[in-house]
Formats: sequence, structure tokens, C-alpha cells
Amino acid sequence: MPLNPDTGRFTALTREEKKIGDILRQNMPEDLLRYGLIPEFIGRVPVVCTLDALDAEALMQILTEPKNALVKQFQKLLHMDGVVLEFEPEALRLIAAKALEQKTGARGLRSVVEGIMLDVMYDVPSEDHVSKCVITRASVEKEEQPLVVRSKAKGKGKEESA
Repeated sequence: MPLNPDTGRFTALTREEKKIGDILRQNMPEDLLRYGLIPEFIGRVPVVCTLDALDAEALMQILTEPKNALVKQFQKLLHMDGVVLEFEPEALRLIAAKALEQKTGARGLRSVVEGIMLDVMYDVPSEDHVSKCVITRASVEKEEQPLVVRSKAKGKGKEESA
């Protein structure tokens, strides 16, 4: 389910992807026997169910909504160093699109986010006066580094971006 660059929205499942899901939902134990599984194994599997593939919207929810969402985990890690971490909505959409391209699902989200955050997590704790880090679409596309906002002096509120 790729991201359409013109509209900024995700495309829907194709007819073929929907058709495969519908066919798998109709799977019966006799089908497993014909496929080659032995009856002893089929008898020990009380329920056969299918899982639908995650779409981009579901991946974005996984990134942001649960109590232990990836975005919240990285925000908490940087908060320990006194840095506020923000993700632009476009960046989150692109992260979900990259996980879909890799066909890694929800577990692939972590590797995508870690790839983006690697330099930030390494550099920010050792830098002085960093107050904020913003993950932009360009930083997800590896065109530029995430935006790091520094305050000139602690507590004065003056900021400059680097």
C-alpha cells in the first residue's frame, strides 16, 4: 500500500489482495489435508484463522497510539536528556510507507525509526543546550538530518536551529 506523493494519502488494497484474503478465510480442514498436512496435525489445530495484512493507517496507529508506542518510547528516551522529540505527520506517514515497502509489518517499524534516530540518539546526549528535535519528511527520506533546536542558554528561552 504505497504512499501517493500527489495526495499524501495511501492507496487501498488491490482487488487481488482482497481476493486472496477472502479465499483464505474459507479454508477448511479438508483443504489442509489436500495441501499435504497429516491428519494428526490437523486434529491438534482446533481453530484455523487468517490474518489480514496491515495497511498504512494501522501502522500509523501502531506508531502513535498504544501506551508503549514507538514514538512515545523515543520521546521518553530523549526526554531523559531534556530534549523534546516531535514527529511531523508527513514523517509518520512516510515511516509507515517504508515499513509497507519492506513488507516487514509492525515489527519493521522499529528498524525504520531506529535508522532515522541513530545519529540523533548518539549525538544529542553529548551536545549542550539541545531543547528540541523534529523528525521531518526530508529526514525520513535521508535528504537531511533531523532538525535539532538549541537554546542559547539554559532557562532564557532564546532558541536557534542548526
